[in-house]
Formats: sequence, C-alpha cells, structure tokens
Amino acid sequence: MTRTVVTGLGVIAPSGIGVEEHWAAVRANELLVRPLDAFDPSSYGVSLAGQVSGFVPEEHVEPRLMVQTDRWTWMSLAATSMALADAAYDPAARDPYDTSVALAASSGGNEFGQREMTGLYGRGPQAVTAYQSIAWFYAASTGQASIKNGTKGPASVLVTEGAGGLDSLGHARRVVRRGTPTVLAGGTEASLSPYALACQSVGGRLSPARDPRAAYKPFDAATTGQVLGEGGAVLVVEDAEQAAERGAPQVYGEIAGYAATHDASSPSDPLSDPVQYARAMRRAMDDAGVGPDDVDFVLADAAGVPELDTAEAEALRTAFAGRRSPVPVSAPQGLVGRLSVGGSALAVATALLSIRDGVVPAVGNLETPSAAAHGLDLVTAPRETPVSTVLVVARGLGGFNSAVVLRRHEGAGA
Repeated sequence: MTRTVVTGLGVIAPSGIGVEEHWAAVRANELLVRPLDAFDPSSYGVSLAGQVSGFVPEEHVEPRLMVQTDRWTWMSLAATSMALADAAYDPAARDPYDTSVALAASSGGNEFGQREMTGLYGRGPQAVTAYQSIAWFYAASTGQASIKNGTKGPASVLVTEGAGGLDSLGHARRVVRRGTPTVLAGGTEASLSPYALACQSVGGRLSPARDPRAAYKPFDAATTGQVLGEGGAVLVVEDAEQAAERGAPQVYGEIAGYAATHDASSPSDPLSDPVQYARAMRRAMDDAGVGPDDVDFVLADAAGVPELDTAEAEALRTAFAGRRSPVPVSAPQGLVGRLSVGGSALAVATALLSIRDGVVPAVGNLETPSAAAHGLDLVTAPRETPVSTVLVVARGLGGFNSAVVLRRHEGAGA
C-alpha cells in the first residue's frame, strides 16, 4: 500500500495564527475562550466563544474574492496557503492533476448567508447577490482553494459535522492510493454569527456560563456544556515516496490507520453509541497494525456534555481493554471551544506537533475529573515524553464516529 504522510500544516484558530503560535498556546495550557464580541449573544443564552484574534482577511484573500466568499472560506484559504508554504509545495509548479483538494465542511457560509437572507426579507430579491448561490455552499472552500491554486485533481467535500476533519484525512489517503500524489485536507469553521448560533442553541448543548473557567470543561465533574469556536487547520497530505523525492522540508507523521462507523441515530437523539465508537477506534488501530499498548495517547473528541463524555469514556475503556496501563487521554479543545470540522482537523495538527516535539498536551480547562472517566489517564498538565503513535478520535452530530492513527514516519525502510 502507498504510504501517506503529512508534510505541511496551516492553522487559523483561537490558539493562534500559524502552527507555532497555536502550539505555544497549547503547550502553555492557555485558556482562550472569552466573551463573544462580534455581536450581543445574550438573547441566545450564551456569552462565550473561541474566537480567532488578529486574523486580517485582507492579508490572505484578495478583495475581489473576499466579496464572493464567507469568513469560513477566508480561513480555509489562509490555512491552505500556510500549509503549502510549510510543505514548500507549489501546485503551480506541478501537473495540475497531481494535486487534489478534500476539505471538510459543517454549516457552510453562515455569516454571508445571513446577510443575504436579511437583504431578501428586508429589501426583496434585488438585494441578493449572485454570490449567495456559492458562498454559503458546503463545497465553497474546497472549490475556492482548488481555483486559487490551480488544482485539477479530484475535489471533494466531507460533511460529517465534528468528525469531518478526520474523514477528510481518510479520504485524502484513499485519493493518494488511487494515484493523485498530493491532497489538501482538513477544514475550518466560522459559526459565530446570530444565524449559526440560533441553529446551535436549539440543541441544548451550549454552556450558559459567563466565566470561561466554568464553561467548556471536557471530562470535568462540573462541566456545563459546550462553547462554540471558529477556525481549524489545513494539511498537505502526500505520497511518502513523492515527499522524499522532492525533498520535503519535514514530514510531521504518517496517516497509518483510519476507520469510521455510524450509530444509525437521528440528530434529535444525539447520544453516541459507545459500541460503534469503540469499533471505529479498534478498526483504525487494526488498519495501522497497532494494538492498545502501542498507542502513546488518545486525542479525544471531548464533547463537554456529561452524557457524551460518559459515552466516550466507555468507548475508550472498551477499545483499550487489555492494555497494561490506563491510556493517556488528551483534549486541548477545552482551551479553544468546539470548532466542529475545524476542531478535528486542528486535533490532527496538534497530535502531529506532539509527535514532533515529544509533548502530550493537557485536557483543556480540566479541574476535577468526572467519575465517569475512571480507568482513563486524563492528562492534567502537559507531559514531556517521547511520542510515536497517537489515536485521534471525533464524533459528528447524527451518529458519525471517526478515528485516525498517526505515527512517526521513519522513512521508506521503516
């Protein structure tokens, strides 16, 4: 089988703009959830969010394209440019069919869509621009990234809510194995608009807390629910042989295993089935040829909702049954909020940096571990230790479960 590796990372997140800024915040265990300042969210019963500070779209997207697209796409385009620069990979210097785009999406262009609907209802059809037909659409970021970089390889969008960032990597690996040597994968999210918040608030998962320390607290006995966030990550996924031949400046790690399952549940019945979730974890480990004792830590989904955290803890105990010691569990998402597809893509970037630098990040905003997490080794402070293999897991609303095994890449002879 063709081996697939990650050679470039681009990050736009509440934890920072750029890989090293993000990683420094994670290593410092810095809580970055804060009061939402884009608009007054008080009527929605929430007040906090994970917001990207210092992002100037004009520095990353030309004005002509900005008026046609949403903030979500601006972030994807910026993260894509960063990832390509990090990988020293120029699609324009290669056959256009050698590069594919397979980004994930969740709620699409919320802010743009709301502005267009407001115009429609207030001033009539003449107030709606032609760009409404594409800017809100799930495939907008994939399409715009492909157009901007001149790629003609297979273009795809993965729509599995919070699991999408992992599913995009699984799909990227398939695309590479089918003969397209480079894929831009991952995804971003920008759901901090009134319309998007109204959609999210009806689910009953959002924390009403006003103090960031009391809000999104995965696996904590005092968790009060989720805090929404924006941003994410884009990754350059390559055929390992091509990466070596072209002299890629670094290889962050190998996508060694991937699996996805489904609970066959309705979005109105959001409790994940731990049986299917555990099955995704075990299948991903089997795909990578590793066992429970080979995994250095798990970067969890970390919903921050008591029932969902309990289900995840049960799935982890099932998947790692027979392990000689409790599996370390990390979830730095508690520092930045729930970024939907952007969160699972960002989790992969974080796990790869952990492999690079030998640091296991902490569970963000964790103070008192929940009794439901017994039998797990929740990481309460960053640990410096060699890291070779990481299991990253994620769930999406509606029953999606996904798992990716990332492994240190030792070269063609490994």
